This record gives sequence, C-alpha cells and structure tokens, in this order.
Amino acid sequence: MRVLGLSAFYHDSAAALVDGGRIVAAAQEERFTRRKHDAGFPANAVASCLDQAGIAPGDLDSVVFYEKPFLRFERAFQTGVGFAPHGLRFFSNAGRRWARERLYRPKSLVRRQLRTLDPEVDWDAKLLFAEHHQSHAASAFYPSGFRDAVVLTMDGVGEWATTTVAVGHGNDLEMTREIRFPHSLGLLYGAFTCHAGFELNSGEGKLMGLAPYGEPRHLQTILDNLIDLKPDGTFRLNLDYFDFCTGLTMTNGRFDALFGCRPRTPESPLTQEHMDLAASAQAVLEEAVLRLTRSLRAETGLPRLCLAGGVALNCVANGKVLRDGRFADVWIQPAAGDAGGALGAALVASHRLFGEPRGIPGGGIGNGDAMNGAYLGPEFSQEQVRRTLDAAGGRYATLPDDALIEAAASALAAGKTVGWFQGRMEFGPRALGNRSILADARSPAMQEMLNFKVKFRESFRPFAPSVLHADAADWFDVDDSPYMLLTAPVKTARRKPAIGGQDVSGVDRLRLPRSDIPAATHVDYSARVHTVHPDANPRYHALLAAFKARTGCPVVVNTSFNVRGEPIVCNPHDAFLCFMGTGLDCLAIGNCLLRKEEQDPSLARVHADSFEPD
Repeated sequence: MRVLGLSAFYHDSAAALVDGGRIVAAAQEERFTRRKHDAGFPANAVASCLDQAGIAPGDLDSVVFYEKPFLRFERAFQTGVGFAPHGLRFFSNAGRRWARERLYRPKSLVRRQLRTLDPEVDWDAKLLFAEHHQSHAASAFYPSGFRDAVVLTMDGVGEWATTTVAVGHGNDLEMTREIRFPHSLGLLYGAFTCHAGFELNSGEGKLMGLAPYGEPRHLQTILDNLIDLKPDGTFRLNLDYFDFCTGLTMTNGRFDALFGCRPRTPESPLTQEHMDLAASAQAVLEEAVLRLTRSLRAETGLPRLCLAGGVALNCVANGKVLRDGRFADVWIQPAAGDAGGALGAALVASHRLFGEPRGIPGGGIGNGDAMNGAYLGPEFSQEQVRRTLDAAGGRYATLPDDALIEAAASALAAGKTVGWFQGRMEFGPRALGNRSILADARSPAMQEMLNFKVKFRESFRPFAPSVLHADAADWFDVDDSPYMLLTAPVKTARRKPAIGGQDVSGVDRLRLPRSDIPAATHVDYSARVHTVHPDANPRYHALLAAFKARTGCPVVVNTSFNVRGEPIVCNPHDAFLCFMGTGLDCLAIGNCLLRKEEQDPSLARVHADSFEPD
C-alpha cells in the first residue's frame, strides 16, 4: 500500500511517502518555496515524494492528514469561552479566521490540491485523518527499530494534548495517557523564548543555545510560581502568568514583575539577565523531562524509549535523558516537530490500518532504524548540477570522487569553509552531511567567523561537530548520535582550561578556547554531536576520514547549508546562490568544485544582495 502523509496549515508543512511499510521519501515545503517554516499546503513536497517514488498521484492508496481539524477547533472554541472576556475577544477576532483557514481548509484544500494532481481519482475515498500526537508517536516508534518501546511526545499543543505517552508492541501503538492544553512544557519554554526576544516555534533552539552562558538563578522561582511539577513529571501551569490562552501574548505583566524585567525587544543587546532566564527555563525543562522518563521506566518496565514532538528537538534535555541511564536505548525522530507528523500519519495508516510489516532492518545506523539516515529528500544528477552551474555562470572543476574528497579535505585543513552539497536532502531541521557547511573545528576563530561572515546570525550561536563514528567515544561522552539530537560532554582529555576567563562573562566567554576543537565546543564543555557511519553516508564519511588523515583530527564543524532566516538549500541553484552571496570559500556540489576566488566578482556582488542579514 502506498500511503502519502501530509502536515500543513500550522507550522512546517511536509509530505512523506510510505510504500509497503517502507519509508520512501519525505520533505518539507519550505525547502522548495524558500519560505522558512512554510505552513501552506505542501504541493512541492508532494510532487517531490511522488517523483522520487516514480509513481503517479493515482497510484496512491491513501492520503493521511496529520491531525483532526474538528478537535483542534473544539479546543479553540472551548478556550475562548473558558477564558472570557479575553478569550472571547480572541475567538471573535482570530477565531473566525482560524476556523476558516484551519477547519475548512484541511479538508477542502487538501481535496482541491489532490484533484489538481489527478481529477479522475476519488480522493474523498482515500483521504484519512490521524490525531496530532498519534502521528508524532508513530513517527518515532515505527522507524525506531524497537519491537517494544514506550513513546513520549511533548510539544506546544496538538488538538488538545500537549504531552502524551504511548506504548508500542510490534505493529500496535496504544496511546495510554495525556496532559492537555493549556498545561504544556512546549508553551512554557516558548514563553521564555518570546520573553528573550526570539520567535515562537522557531527561536526555542536559540534559547537553548543561550542557556549555557547563564546561571539558573530563577529555577526555584519558576517551580514555585509558574509550574506545579510533580515527582512523576506530571505538571500544571499557573495561568495567572501567561496570556497564550487568549491568543494575545505568551506572557503578561505578572510574568515580567516576577523576574523584574520586561520582554526583550528583538535584535536588542542580550544581557546577563536574559542568559540567566534562559538557563533557568532550560533547567526546569530538563527536570520535567527527567521526571517523566524516570517514572515511565519504573511504571512500564520497558527498557527502550522513543521521543517525538517539538520538545524532543531540545538536544540538551535529550542528552540528559540518555546519560541518566534509566533506558538502555533512546531513539528520537530526527524530524521531531510538525514536519515529522506527516511521516507519522503515513506510518499510522500503513502499519495499523493496513497491517503492513514494519520491515525493521538489522543493524546499521541508530539502532538499526528505518529512516535511511534521514536522507529522504530529492537528489540531483551530475548533469543537473553541471547545467545549473553553467546557466548561473559558475566556474568549476569536475573531479573524480577521490580527487574531490581530497580537495575538500585539503581546503578544510587550510582553514577554508566548504559548502557540501551531495546526495539526497535531509528530512528534519538538521543538516547531516548532505546539505552542510563545513569548517575546521580546531580553529579558535572559526565559530565567530562562521556566525558573522557565513551564517549572518547571533554571535552566541554554537556549531555542531561531525565525527567519525569509530572515533566518537575518544572525543565525546557518547557512543552514537547519528541525527545530531544529543548533546554530550567533550572528553576531559580533549579539554583545555579557559585561560584568563576569570574576568570574562556572557558571550565573551566564547572567545576562550576550551578544547582541542574550540569551534565546536560550547562554554560548558558540551557539544551537539553528529556521529557519521560509513554505511549511512559513505561520501561524507570518506571526507572526514581524509581530513583525519591530514590533521589527525576526525572532527569537523557541521552546520546547515543556509543563512539566518533562510531554509536549508534544496537544489543546486540554491546552493550556488548561497555560496556566492556569503563568505563561503569553496563549494563541493556533486563532483564539481568551485573556489570563491575563481568566480566572477561582479556575479558575487549580485548574489550577495540576496543574503544580507535579516
């Protein structure tokens, strides 16, 4: 059975195709439209999935939407009534628009869009709806490679649920309990994200990255006033401090008074107070997640855990769960947010409704999972690459595989930055060696240079290390992290004292090298590790091996191939545009190698206009 899953109309629209229980393709709409977090109907992602599978729209047996719009509307309506008069004002102003766009559209627009693909198909008979958290849970359990596992899903909110527990056995996945809106770890963390001047549903990673610069001075204040956190991890928020139920703002004046500061204006300077609030919010989230996972292990007796939902993208909390040791194995869906819901919806239908076998592979990456390394997007032939570069006026050399890898490794060892565009595009928010910007992690100046001259983003933002899987345990306190979803300490033997750091505070601490790989080591001696397996990504693995042969170091900086405010590049044209408009030194795209100094300077100036900091 060929099943297409869809997520749309809220955040990170995506499409995913499952055939006979096997994941064939998945992609986010933003990569094609170039609108970050595009929430429209994923028409381009659908077309890409069908093209990769080599099938026509009429060949689909079912199309599954990742949530149930009527339940979401019910929650919006009841919230509006329950929080009168402010809630009624929200519902009267925003509710009508919401009802029109998110209740009516998921049915009518999906059908209309599908009819444009093939008007002769009876799409009404093929269209199904899964529940939001069911889709999340399925996206984690079914690809995990675990026959039995407990599944914890945490996000802002689905239809009603904000935190759910499911238990999976074989093809069966039973939702067993939930915490409902408005009590939400995702919304609690989102409140601090907004207070720090970052954008809700996209800036949470910035708050996590800011946290190590601060001290959790407000931890007890949050536990005493904002959240009633029970020993088993269940919780309730004190809604006196939040306004998200009315849809007006995330927090209110009582929240500001509690911490003695007003919300930060976006782009204004970050102070120590912001850093301390970030550290405190992160500490509360970690404590809540640890209490939840510990109680689930004790109650279910199951030794394996799956995580999904937007909160599961918090790699620091994930690392704490893994090192806590309660679970023998932890697997996290690499597209843990709403985009992954498209995949989960397809898997729910494939395995539960149609009874397709899971087809769990034996061995391989990440506990033998079924995600194909998250390399589920489109790829481009060498001829397509060549035609694109010729049309754009690029100057390049076409090299055999070994020569390309050696040239890229040589450039990295010489301190150059390299855009690395190879194979199928990754599904999810992390670049995993196919749409990546790479650099030498040994350079003390590389972190700051990448942020300012290439990524055009905040100076405090950290970078992740890619490391050969065989060498990971020699550099980090983790054995495997194939999806860059775990933060782990850098090995003590690789650390250096932060000399002269006694009088340095805030983001200035970044300038103090603290390990053999300072460009990928955060101020607390942690790193968001990406382990590279030879069977998952042979070409990228060969590049890291060539770099190690030259330098003795098996680690490079790996950040997503994009700039601030832009989605990760999808096709060769996107890659060339980003290369020419930023401070990247080299571009390795397919078997073509481009060096910035060899390009037409006038062409570089034209493209640079598209990549000014936002």
